[in-house]
This record gives sequence, structure tokens and C-alpha cells, in this order.
Amino acid sequence: MPGTAASTHASGQDQLLGIGQVLALLQPEFPELTPSKLRFLEEQRLVFPARTAAGYRKFSSADVDRITVVLSMQRDQYLPLKVIRTHLEAIDNGETPALPGAANAASFLAGARRYRRDELIEAAGATRSLLDEAVSASLLPASEHYGDDAVAVLRSLAVLRSVGIEARHLRGLRAAAEREAALVERAIAPSRRSDAADKARAADRALELAEHLETVHASAVRSALARLAR
Repeated sequence: MPGTAASTHASGQDQLLGIGQVLALLQPEFPELTPSKLRFLEEQRLVFPARTAAGYRKFSSADVDRITVVLSMQRDQYLPLKVIRTHLEAIDNGETPALPGAANAASFLAGARRYRRDELIEAAGATRSLLDEAVSASLLPASEHYGDDAVAVLRSLAVLRSVGIEARHLRGLRAAAEREAALVERAIAPSRRSDAADKARAADRALELAEHLETVHASAVRSALARLAR
């Protein structure tokens, strides 16, 4: 139970950290993290910091690891918080549920993998030219480091290339994605206020809407391909 976990965090030799110390540790990798975002993660039952007698939040190293996992899943797997919470609860119960874009949730909890360009190419079974073409077509960002999602994208591009579908043929996907993102942005605009927690809620809602758009898009593609069977 959350209360039990918080009590456990406060015991033993684990050094407890205040919000400012947690931000100092994590903001270099997650610059969007703020005190309001930390409070929002607690509100969403994703982390359970201990409390001092005066009511101040104190985070253990396990809490910091858990926050890192949540933020990494959001950034690298594009998962909404309710999906992340379900996976973490399953893991807390001793299960090893499958996680989209990763071998399994337990391995992801061990630390989200970050790939250099050469490591990404090797992991995806691709070529440097394919990565360059994917970046040129705006299917992947120009970066020195990538997450597991990029491996999945580049691996799929390698398969598509093997049947003659090149990255440049898919430029329209990026344009369509931008249009869909604009639709979602307009939909969540009323809920985006100046408070960081409100922005976090809006961002999480945007990911949920993106999942529904993906479902509609996949259905449209399947319907179009059904013509081949006629």
C-alpha cells in the first residue's frame, strides 16, 4: 500500500531528499520537471514520498528512481500517466507486464536505455544512410542520443526499405502527424493554464487523445488495404 511504502522509505539508511534536491538531480535530464510536476505525480499515485512532522515531502533514492522511470516513459515511450501507473502497480505486485516499445516493464524499470547514433543503428539492424534519411524526412529527430522508441521506428523503416518503401516516401506521415498534433493542441488549450500541474494534466490528456487518433489512423489504413483482398 502507498502509505506503507512511504513509511518504509523513511526508515533505514536511505538519505531522504527535499523537493529542491530532487529537482537538482533530475532537471539536467528532465528540464520540464518542477515542484508542481512532482506534486502532480504524487497526486496521480505514481510516487509516494514520506512526510516530515511539519508536512514537508521527503524522497528516498527509490522515489527518485521511480520518478526517473515515469518521466522516461513519458519522454521515450509517449505513454500517458494512467498507462504508466498501471504498469508500475503491476510491477509492485510482482508481475512483469509487457510494455509497448520495450522488452518488458521490469527491464525498463532497470533503466531506460539511451542509444548513441552508432548504437541505435546496430540495435535496429539498419544503416547510417537510413538513419540520415529518417532524420531528413523528419521521422526521427537530429540528435546524438535516442530512446527505445527510435529503435522501433528505425527497425520498421529498415523492414519497409527492404520492400522498396523508402523513408522519403513517408514524409507525408510527418505532415499528417503535425496536423493531428494541432488538433489535439486546440482540444486541450482550454485546460492549459499557467500552473505547472495544469500543464502536466493537459500534456497527459494530449497523450490519451493521441492514442485514440492512432486507433482511428490504423483502422483507416486497414480499411484501405482491405481492397487488396477483394
